[in-house]
Amino acid sequence: MLFEPYYGYHLCALLAVEAVPRYVRMQAPDWTFTRADLERVITPRTKAIVVNTPGNPSGKVFTRAELELIAEVARRHDLFIFTDEIYEYFLYDGRSHMSLAAFPGMAERTITIGGYSKTFSITGWRIGYSVAAPKWAQLIGAMNDLLYVCAPAPLQYGVAVAIQELPASFYSGLAKEYQGKRDRFCATLSKVGLTPAVPQGSYYVLADVLRLPGNKGKDRAMYLLDKTGVAGVPGEAFFTGPEGAQFIRFCYAKTDADLDEACRRLERL
Repeated sequence: MLFEPYYGYHLCALLAVEAVPRYVRMQAPDWTFTRADLERVITPRTKAIVVNTPGNPSGKVFTRAELELIAEVARRHDLFIFTDEIYEYFLYDGRSHMSLAAFPGMAERTITIGGYSKTFSITGWRIGYSVAAPKWAQLIGAMNDLLYVCAPAPLQYGVAVAIQELPASFYSGLAKEYQGKRDRFCATLSKVGLTPAVPQGSYYVLADVLRLPGNKGKDRAMYLLDKTGVAGVPGEAFFTGPEGAQFIRFCYAKTDADLDEACRRLERL
């Protein structure tokens, strides 16, 4: 089960192992869902739920009530949970990160996946981790060893030093810095009529681009690129249905100078 809008690599990973994705559609602008939305897609063949919080592309941060609901459904239907928590330090408006593995009865059935690409701005280093019960960790380790070579040892040592030595203020400062970027960029989107679904975390935003000419998200994204030089990803990359054409995903993980320039260019609309 994937929550929609979904991250394309999550979908591709499922397809690569010949799993069958089922979609829990969330409702903009806060990307909410109900128990009925979850139960509707569960079948006797359902094996797992993928939870990405904070999320890409939506910026959604699942609430405690939502996570408790997912946990309860997973226990009742005997489902695994795979979490992608790589944006755990990019949280806004005083939110705190909550991991499903910490909920009662969930440690044995949750595979937690995280990494340092985003937190330390080292995307090319490809250093991440998983946390799981020993029996699952053994299987993950065996498959990992067969599929690809690990990140170089010097890079792992570098990340280890950062984990040990960076103060708590680094992480709180990260959230404050990116909340400022979010606010500045979303204000500009609203000003030019590309209404954003304001993200609660991560550093992506889905904006409503129906006012732009074109019938598809790609048409609208190319129009925007041509008129302003600002690039975004067509929304169809994150939705199964036609509603994806309504959105473009923007990334605001940019320097302040580049972000200010993007805002100036968008104001040409």
